[in-house]
This record gives sequence, C-alpha cells and structure tokens, in this order.
Amino acid sequence: MIAEAVRRSPLVGYRERFVALSVASRGDLSIRELPYLAQVDFRTDPNDASIMQRLASSLEFDLPVAPNTVTSRGDRRALWLGPDEWLVVGPEDQEKALVQSLLDGLGGAFGSVVDVSANRTTLNVFGPKARDVLAQGIPLDLDPRSFGPRRCAQTLLAKAHVIVEARNEEAALHLYIRASFASYVADWLLDAAAE
Repeated sequence: MIAEAVRRSPLVGYRERFVALSVASRGDLSIRELPYLAQVDFRTDPNDASIMQRLASSLEFDLPVAPNTVTSRGDRRALWLGPDEWLVVGPEDQEKALVQSLLDGLGGAFGSVVDVSANRTTLNVFGPKARDVLAQGIPLDLDPRSFGPRRCAQTLLAKAHVIVEARNEEAALHLYIRASFASYVADWLLDAAAE
C-alpha cells in the first residue's frame, strides 16, 4: 500500500466560523483564508542594475526597492522584506513558474530562491472594521493614510509573527501567517472581533 499525500490547509476547520463572523458583523468584518498561494522567498543584491533589469524582464514588473512597499503585475506581486529580500507571491500552483522566473532573472548571479509556499497560509481580512480589529494586536499605525495600498510590513499580531500587506482595496489586508501559528491567529481574530 502506498500512502497518498493530501494537501490540507491549516485553517480548514475555520471556514464556517469566518462566514458566521461576516454575517454577525453585517459585512463590517470578513475573514477568508487564501490557502496554497505560491510564495517564494528571494534574495539578491538590489544594487546590481543588470540583475534587477533581468528580474524585471522575467517577472514582468520591478521588484520594490523602497522599504515596506509592494509592486505587482496581474496576479503576481513582490513584497519588500528587507534591503535584499522579497516575498514573491502568485496564484495557487504557480510555485515552479515563480521559481523559474526568479532563476531566469538571476541568470547565474549570486542569490537565493526558496519556495516557502507550504510554510504559510494567507488570511484576507477586509471590511470597514478590519483595521480596527487588527489594531488591537498589531503595533503598527494601520490608518490608510500611513499604511495604504501597496504597503507591507513584518510585525507581530498578538504574539505571532506575520507579514501584513495592504491590498489595493482600502479596507482589505492580507496576513501571511506561518502554518504552525495559523489557528492561534484565527482564534485571536475571532475573539478580537467579538469584543
């Protein structure tokens, strides 16, 4: 007998609770898991213009070089994580294509390309009350004037490390959470919303 690998989201049991929250809040706060997004951690020298040009060509958009910003094209985006580090995100099952685009952009130059898709899940937290609820546990100023679209940051939510990304929609935020902390963060969000 051969065991078959089964992919399972870390928050598979939360869907009904998230739907109930949205109904109870009359749409003021909604949470939805976006499992299985392709996520690749990428590092290289941003001061090497030829690498950055090749990457822009292979990804079809420039990597962000300003701290805590996001660039994108279509369904792919890159989050600035540090002076020489980015999280490149794409749709489900596009890990190999993202990795290949980044390797093509490196063109043999020094860099690091690591598929971290299985390391995290993503929560889409949206609605008029989303930022208020998150502000209870995140030590960042989440006001849209300070943390508007195309902004990102690594921070703590309660006691869990997360990457938070302000999406184009003013009231939507993506939380990239390590799988081992996903249920802790989901429970925290549901408790905070109840308050």
